[in-house]
Amino acid sequence: MATLNIKEFLDRDEQKDLLRFLTAGSVDDGKSTLIGRLLFDSKKIYEDQLDALERDSKRMGNAGDHIDYALLLDGLKAEREQGITIDVAYRYFSTNNRKFIIADTPGHEQYTRNMITGGSTANLAIILVDARTGVITQTRRHTYLVSLLGIKHVVLAVNKMDLVDFDKQIFDQIVSDYKEFVAPLNIPDITCIPLSALDGDNVVDKSDRTPWYDGPSLLDFLETVPIDQDRNFEDFRYPVQYVLRPNLDFRGFCGKVSSGIIRKGDTVMALPSRKTSKVKSIVTYDGELDYAFPPQCVTITLEDEIDVSRGEMLVHPDNLPMGDRNFEAMLVWMDEEAMDMSKQFYIKHTTNLTRARVDSIRYKVNVNTMEQLSVDNGQLTIESLPMKLNEIARVVFTTGKELFFDPYQKNKQTGAFILIDPITNNTSAVGMIIDRVDAKDMVTEDALAVLNLPELGISEEHYDAIRTICEELGRQGVPVKCITEKK
Repeated sequence: MATLNIKEFLDRDEQKDLLRFLTAGSVDDGKSTLIGRLLFDSKKIYEDQLDALERDSKRMGNAGDHIDYALLLDGLKAEREQGITIDVAYRYFSTNNRKFIIADTPGHEQYTRNMITGGSTANLAIILVDARTGVITQTRRHTYLVSLLGIKHVVLAVNKMDLVDFDKQIFDQIVSDYKEFVAPLNIPDITCIPLSALDGDNVVDKSDRTPWYDGPSLLDFLETVPIDQDRNFEDFRYPVQYVLRPNLDFRGFCGKVSSGIIRKGDTVMALPSRKTSKVKSIVTYDGELDYAFPPQCVTITLEDEIDVSRGEMLVHPDNLPMGDRNFEAMLVWMDEEAMDMSKQFYIKHTTNLTRARVDSIRYKVNVNTMEQLSVDNGQLTIESLPMKLNEIARVVFTTGKELFFDPYQKNKQTGAFILIDPITNNTSAVGMIIDRVDAKDMVTEDALAVLNLPELGISEEHYDAIRTICEELGRQGVPVKCITEKK
């Protein structure tokens, strides 16, 4: 039998692509058990881990006489005591065909922010459903969050089929209910698999107990699902992370190719200066490249000495991102402290950091019913408008300087951002940009700050100067209504 030497093995391993996926579902649907079974059946557990797992299963397991595979992921003391998942647990494993990073996310509604964290980098989501209960509110909530994160591949894993005698009609009804609900969310790829995580049916190998199911096992699907085209290879975006100047003869711009393809000799434009130059070289640790693509980290040198610094972006001049200080986004609030709409936050977008304020909240989303709640439709009051932990809303922002972005659904890397509390330095929220907003549509007149000059006792000879100040404030994103007529 032909054997690989260590170098050939490492070279082959390096060529494998990487699939990141998350599991989501209600409490006790078997997310941690499924991943534990996947690792166990694919022989990715070391002997000492297996010994510890068998020992812990007898002492604190929740699977009766079976090995409790959930203990492979639920390592926190509180998780083991309660038999639930609280924090996101990451596991890495590989097969002959692909490498995987798994994010096991909590099922409780109060841990929505944990699921958003785990899903922010995922290519695929496994939504678990208990065959006895079918599609429930939690299933809808997690599927909506998956669609919000722009995850293109979803597996509906109908678990605990052994408890309903592997009934095909029950499986078909759950699939029908789920597809009816998911249709408006525009998720392009949905695959439904019946399985039993505890017994291993259809997890790694096809099960004899589901002769009516002719699809792949879960691992077969994970190994073959195509993810190459999920990245944006059309719109070149290169946020500059660092300017490398090791000596007088070299000046390069380091960063990660967020999207698109860049080649030697290409004309690029630096934003916001809009100065152009040509790519002289694309440098890496292993030598120069003729071209680079996402998610490669490279250093780009230019033929001309143009001023580019951290936070700026290189793009192709015939394919520009949107540039504006005003935009609207879907926002997920992640801070224990409720939103203070008068506070200015830091916004971290690509490698750029600037100030931002919440201009208005268009509506909140009830993730359990998909209903839009706003002041206009009477579902919210002014007092209940500020966002609280785990709430999701459509929000309009004004930033301190112009940002360059794409809609999140088109380009995740340039469409995502985080808000940082300037006092506590906590991550207050994560956002997915929808589109830019014209300044005239930013706020209603009632929401503007008002200066009533006659009421303030200001003399008329100062009115022109104050009007000029108000106009300049409006140009800088702080609109103020100036009243000069007496009532």
